[in-house]
Amino acid sequence: QAQLMESGGGLVQAGGSLRLSCASSGSIPGINVLGWYRQVPGKQREMVATILLNGYTSYADSVQGRFSISRDRAGRQVFLQMNSLKPEDTAIYYCNFRNSYTNYNAWGQGTQVTVST
Repeated sequence: QAQLMESGGGLVQAGGSLRLSCASSGSIPGINVLGWYRQVPGKQREMVATILLNGYTSYADSVQGRFSISRDRAGRQVFLQMNSLKPEDTAIYYCNFRNSYTNYNAWGQGTQVTVST
């Protein structure tokens, strides 16, 4: 079974930028939605951004205009460009590959993003 691996997290000052990457170790048949989610301790995981294979994107209101999701042509990599970062963006970020018809989900192990004041 293909595995997802995130990279690019780290510590950044408020107002700074980070770029997250996620790569699949293999092809996952039927995947049509790629996305990024985040979670802080004690809270539910929340959607940050998603991109369909046709390129349509969706963003959480809290990141609209600051974050940008993209993917490679093969649909095996997804990226999240995060600009104008705020302390409230601090979380563990997870990538997600999903088949919206079967609801099959694959998750990465998560990467920590910490934004300092």
